[in-house]
Amino acid sequence: MIRLLKFFWWSFLAVFCGLLLVLSGAFLYLSPSLPSVDALRSVELQIPLRVFSSDGKLIAEFGEMRRSPIKFAEIPPHFIQALLSAEDDNFENHYGVDPSSLMRAASQLVRSGHIQTGGSTITMQVAKNYFLTSERSFSRKITEILLALQIERQLTKDEILELYVNKIYLGNRAYGIEAAAQVYY
Repeated sequence: MIRLLKFFWWSFLAVFCGLLLVLSGAFLYLSPSLPSVDALRSVELQIPLRVFSSDGKLIAEFGEMRRSPIKFAEIPPHFIQALLSAEDDNFENHYGVDPSSLMRAASQLVRSGHIQTGGSTITMQVAKNYFLTSERSFSRKITEILLALQIERQLTKDEILELYVNKIYLGNRAYGIEAAAQVYY
């Protein structure tokens, strides 16, 4: 029995060290090509061209996206609570990556053969939305993780949430919560 436990312990340790080695190699390979997170501090979001009448009424809006960026202070606290409970309930406690969420998503993928739930944190989604494509690949996910770790080191949680709520797609050409509020209400 003790021999079996030792075998499992050493097997676990070998797998863990192998995974650590693979992740370190991926970091060394991908880190030189990572974009600068500093660009997020001065991001200019594309807003549509709006045409108003002489009395100030909106006549037309041109562009494929509706977007009205807002500052973090303007976001209702109840919306933030709802967003965090739906998207990333561990947002305040992680450093850009939530290993338990990634492991849950990976195990569901292995068991079912297709993606059932996401393992990305809000920070990882910011990295993807601002810097990466929607391509589904292992290297893109590793790049997303590395960018999320950088974003968490350089930005506050409030800045990350502000970036997120101004970029997410909420249907009907509305990007960001302010644009969605204008479209739906």
